[in-house]
Amino acid sequence: MNPALKKTWAKFGIPADYARTRRLPLQREARSLVAVGRNSNGRVVRLAPRAAQAWRRMRAAAAADGIGLLPVSGFRSIARQTRIIRSNLAQGRPLDDLLRYVAAPGCSEHHTGRALDIASARHPELDAGFARTREFKWLARHARRFGFRLSYPRGNRHGIGYEPWHWCWRK
Repeated sequence: MNPALKKTWAKFGIPADYARTRRLPLQREARSLVAVGRNSNGRVVRLAPRAAQAWRRMRAAAAADGIGLLPVSGFRSIARQTRIIRSNLAQGRPLDDLLRYVAAPGCSEHHTGRALDIASARHPELDAGFARTREFKWLARHARRFGFRLSYPRGNRHGIGYEPWHWCWRK
């Protein structure tokens, strides 16, 4: 782990063995990104080029089946992940609770540009309720065809809470 990341973890009280005990590899930040749309807040969602191609194919296939998939969050830098952690801690959220849904800086799949948080117009929230939507059911049946996998199913080995919205493209 690089010294800056080590220092950041120490500042937040993230244990030095967090990545090992959670079985979360350190992730490299994507070097090349392309826009794949805007989220409901108007923020541009970006992915690594090959993940973006797969997303476009998957979204088109879903649309052909009458399913509307909305990109909410794609690439997230280590600096952005650090700001998210800092902001949540400043609002009084306990670190243990926070780390159940937000990976420590350096460990988020979002850094790679291959992870995508997906919602729908009828369920724009990133919460477990997304698992009851037609959109999630479509993803569960078809996402693998396009190289996407649900990263954090119920009871996953990483100790991350269930995230039916978080899908990662794996080559």
